[in-house]
Amino acid sequence: MIAAPEIPSEFHYPQDSDTRFSSDTDFSEDPDGRNTIPAKGKGGKKGKKPAGEKGKGGKGAGRMNGHHQENGMENMMLFEVVKLGKSAMQSVVDDWIESYKHDRDVALLDLINFFIQCSGCKGVVSGEMFRNMQNSEIIRRMTEEFDEDSGDYPLTIAGPQWKKFKSSFCEFIGVLVRQCQYSIIYDEYMMDTVISLLTGLSDSQVRAFRHTSTLAAMKLMTALVNVALNLSINMDNTQRQYEAERNKIVAKRANDRLELLLQKRKELQENQDEIENMMNAIFKGVFVHRYRDAIAEIRAICIEEIGVWMKLYSDAFLNDSYLKYVGWTMHDKQGEVRLKCLTALQGLYYNRELNTRLELFTSRFKDRIVSMTLDKEYDVAVQAIKLLTLVLHSTDEVLSPEDCESVYHLVYSAHRPVAIAAGEFLFKKLFSQREAEEEGAPKRRGRQSINANLIKTTVFFFLESELHEHAAYLVDSLWESGAELLKDWECMTSLLLDEALPGEEALTDRQETALIEIMLCTVRQASECHPPVGRGTGKRVMTAKEKKTQLDDKTRITELFAVSLPPLLAKYSVDSEKVTNLLQLPQYFDLEIYTTGRLEKHLESLLRQIREIVEKHTDTEVLEACSKTYHALANEEFTIFNRVDIARSQLLDEQVDKFNRLLEEFLQEGEEVDEDDAYQVLSTLKRITAFHNAHDLSQWDLFTSNFKLLNTGIENGDMPEQIVIHALQCTHYVILWNLAKVSEGHNSRKDEMTTLRKQMRAFCMMCQRYLTNVNTAVKEQAFTILCDLLLIFSHQMVSGGREQLEPLVYSPEDSLQAELLSFILHHVFIDQDEDTSSTDGQQDDEAGKIEALHKRRNLLAAYCKLIIYCVVDMKTGADIFKQYMRYYNDYGDIIKETMSKTRQIDKIQCAKTLILSLQQLFNEMLSDLGHGFDRSSSSFCGIKELARRFSLTFGLDQVKTRDAIAMLHKDGIEFAFKEPSPQGEGNPPLHLAFLDILSEFSSKLMRQDKRTVHMYLERFMTFQMALQREDCWLPLISYRNSLQAGGDDDTMSVMSGYSSRGSSVRSKKTKPSTAGSVAGSSVSSTAAAKRKLPEEESSSSSEVWQQSMQTPVMMPSPHLTSTVMREPKRARDDSFMGVYQLPHDQQQQQQQQQQPLPHPHPQTPQHHQTPMDYNTQVTWMLAQRQQEEVRQQQERAMNYAKLRTNLQHAIRRGTGLMEEDEEPIVEDVMMSSEGRMDDLNEGMDFDTMDIDLPPSKNRRERSELKPDYFDPASIMDESVLGVSMF
Repeated sequence: MIAAPEIPSEFHYPQDSDTRFSSDTDFSEDPDGRNTIPAKGKGGKKGKKPAGEKGKGGKGAGRMNGHHQENGMENMMLFEVVKLGKSAMQSVVDDWIESYKHDRDVALLDLINFFIQCSGCKGVVSGEMFRNMQNSEIIRRMTEEFDEDSGDYPLTIAGPQWKKFKSSFCEFIGVLVRQCQYSIIYDEYMMDTVISLLTGLSDSQVRAFRHTSTLAAMKLMTALVNVALNLSINMDNTQRQYEAERNKIVAKRANDRLELLLQKRKELQENQDEIENMMNAIFKGVFVHRYRDAIAEIRAICIEEIGVWMKLYSDAFLNDSYLKYVGWTMHDKQGEVRLKCLTALQGLYYNRELNTRLELFTSRFKDRIVSMTLDKEYDVAVQAIKLLTLVLHSTDEVLSPEDCESVYHLVYSAHRPVAIAAGEFLFKKLFSQREAEEEGAPKRRGRQSINANLIKTTVFFFLESELHEHAAYLVDSLWESGAELLKDWECMTSLLLDEALPGEEALTDRQETALIEIMLCTVRQASECHPPVGRGTGKRVMTAKEKKTQLDDKTRITELFAVSLPPLLAKYSVDSEKVTNLLQLPQYFDLEIYTTGRLEKHLESLLRQIREIVEKHTDTEVLEACSKTYHALANEEFTIFNRVDIARSQLLDEQVDKFNRLLEEFLQEGEEVDEDDAYQVLSTLKRITAFHNAHDLSQWDLFTSNFKLLNTGIENGDMPEQIVIHALQCTHYVILWNLAKVSEGHNSRKDEMTTLRKQMRAFCMMCQRYLTNVNTAVKEQAFTILCDLLLIFSHQMVSGGREQLEPLVYSPEDSLQAELLSFILHHVFIDQDEDTSSTDGQQDDEAGKIEALHKRRNLLAAYCKLIIYCVVDMKTGADIFKQYMRYYNDYGDIIKETMSKTRQIDKIQCAKTLILSLQQLFNEMLSDLGHGFDRSSSSFCGIKELARRFSLTFGLDQVKTRDAIAMLHKDGIEFAFKEPSPQGEGNPPLHLAFLDILSEFSSKLMRQDKRTVHMYLERFMTFQMALQREDCWLPLISYRNSLQAGGDDDTMSVMSGYSSRGSSVRSKKTKPSTAGSVAGSSVSSTAAAKRKLPEEESSSSSEVWQQSMQTPVMMPSPHLTSTVMREPKRARDDSFMGVYQLPHDQQQQQQQQQQPLPHPHPQTPQHHQTPMDYNTQVTWMLAQRQQEEVRQQQERAMNYAKLRTNLQHAIRRGTGLMEEDEEPIVEDVMMSSEGRMDDLNEGMDFDTMDIDLPPSKNRRERSELKPDYFDPASIMDESVLGVSMF
């Protein structure tokens, strides 16, 4: 952005003579001279009337006041019509024009009040104000009467009533100028008045005035541009007629017509000069200031309209003097404004005739447009790509290859509109040079068609992008712009099956693989009609046309690939990757066409090819693809089911018989396992397992053979790992299919249920035994299957009316739970380097690490599901939760979600689990560092940080987490005092430092619960503990302080956005109370505190402590007098020391008295002993505390009242507010100390803005407006703005 001096504030129309406004109609004057619009006139002075007319006008003006008062409804009607969005806008404008012709002052006053009302102002401009007040004075008066309490005005109010207001408002201005374009706008009165008013309002610091007047001025400018365009066209026509007439021979030339044409051209020229002056006034008076307004909506209006001007009247506006504003604003911070810049430019680049005028702008701002394709606002990015597409369409030389590549990769964006826009750009760039078919020539098909090269280009682009797993995203991006090309499956199959033509380069193996993948993605897109995963927001309702297109595409797919798929499978039967993709095509077939199209022989060929592929391959992905293809074809609704079922049964019979035969031979070999036999068993087992995933093989007893195989592996210990893994998986499928059969049958036999129960329990025990296997892959498989089975056969399975399955419910024993947890701790929570073996390439190493991490995350998620569904004890989650900080990057989201779910199930048990995890970490730290550890060590700080993170997960609602937090503190206190000091009496307990960790949760306690927790803490404290001040006792001191610090939370908290104007603190100053009044106020404050909480809340927290503590949450305050308060201080002897800390002076006095005397009753550090006369101590200490609280509260109230008064005076002095304004501009803040005053003064800049307006009615503007937005020198200089408009 260019910074330069301020724009000249005065701008003048060309004048033929010295003109001057009369004093009685001088509404356009401005004391600053900025809004003055001198008139252009030929005779007389502007605004002056002949004597007779002046008298008549005076009479009209005399009636005007009465007319305005009597006819207020008529004035409202103009606003109401626009507000209601009536369609008869032209008749309304015609009525106003008639009124203007009758009395232009009254009509203009109505129009002025219309603009004022459209701004939401309740004030009315009277006739007296119109005649006698200057423009700035009228605007100031309206500002004072502006009621801006709600902050809304017609342009921003939501709701159906105001839905069409903006469009109706803009339409009214356009119709007004259009109807007045032949006479009234040239009378040097109406337009001058309106422009002067709008210019003054647009400079107002009231947002409503500024927003509404800017919109009106910009729409007025647009209407004037249309008028100027019509004048230009008429002038050209007149000039042509004049030239034609003048070029005639003298005998045929009509001199009268020449004079008429000359006179007409002169009038048109004068009118055009008038319009140009008006437009210059609006542009320099409104646009150049408001296009950089503080409000984004106002800036967007300006940019939108300048785009309209350049498009409508390109001869006048489409030059660099105006384009620069759009270019500069493309750097705006608000996406709404950047979006308007791009849409404005799209209208220009769409017209190819304007390209030559945009060359300099394109070269200057091209880089910015390219960078906006990565805008954080997706709408802006989409429009930037569309704009580049238009630039590409107009000229192919502007964008460099680097610019195009920055757009190409966006076809893989997860945001679908961005990807589709990038796909359109890619399609125009790569496929713009399409060959056109010759008329009358036969249509070329297959690899000879015009799409063949384009499909190859798509394949080349896909391979060069090096994102081979994202073909579905590429297809989806190109689908809207190149669906015809992507649906040319005949050409694709021809490229794969037919031989290359002479001189044509054949596809390589890698290119064929990419083409098959793209072909599969296009078939899926055409059949499913929804974007790939991650791009769609949900299924949308398809139109009838889309449904018909989908059915037609499925028919084409089936007819084509039913014939071509068997040859494709035969050609690529050895290539696993190609076959896997090709085998997915039948899932999108319309199987009815096999019968209606007489394609049974092709079905037989397909089944034969699938069988050969199953026998050839052992790759799991290929076998699963074959299984899914059989499942898709074996649909009982179609007549081909019998053929497919017979072929499938024959295949499975052979494979199962082969497996049983090979397994028997394999198990008889004993310890000496032949590798060929093991390979045969493994390959057959892989095929059976892959098919068992999608097909019910219950008719073959696979459980017995697999269980025998697994049992042999346990006994011998030398079973190949892949055989064990697939045997475990196959047995798992057997149990799941049996469970499905039992669940579906309502009258299942008892023997089936008993058999399934025995098989499931035996298999779980087998998996548990394999958890101790040497091989990691086997252990991971056993663990995953165990977690799935425990979750499936948990108590959840009987829900939903399936009580008959209750005998199958299985709960893991403690030993199994311990083994599962041990597996997680030893195989999941490990360093990255421990789990990944080094590879040759760094890229492969990174890929291996990512895959290993993904596997470990799945293992952890499987175990966390057992915790969430209460399959294992929730306390086992402590070992998981304690790893939250250390493995936050790898598993933080899983652990956090687990904590959230467990808290929803049982808040108290979850809190006990969290504190248990901290206790475990604390014990581990003690075992490593010893009991004399440093509390500043990294281990202790790490535990404390973990406690802080745990505390944050409880949220801000203290009522919901009240019981859980209380139980957490209870367990933490018991743990801290559980173990006595190994160094003997007088030393802190072994776990006392744990209180420092526990203090992280003190902020989550409610105020009354802090007192209860403090009392519970005192039960574990002895007399000597309360007096200790050594460093080793600091955790106890800090924890007690954290429990005592919240007593005044309610009075010391910042009340943001809330006005406590009517509170007792601000309405009156509190006087110092006597001792008796202190006692009374302490009782009343306690009672008031009780009233703040419901009774059930007070009782719920006390239930947490169960039998450990009998003290209620809110202890009743005793009725104290001054004598009762002072009595304990005098009557107290040396043995009577409360557990609370005494005042500093009394402490020193007692220490001096205690120095020569030993303590008569030494206290033992054991936590279970209670201090002497405990109830008496509590009563006295409560009296002490309540007295101190009341005293502090009174001091704060007095300080705040003084501070409040001083603050009001300071603000009024600094800003010059009116006397009746009682409320400061700053938010109401309750101060806790006088030190806050300095901080507040630092944050307020009293000299920023000196406005002579009521601040309470203009408060929002003070925070929104920035001085630099009103400083023309901040961006441009005179040389920039001095360019002539025409």
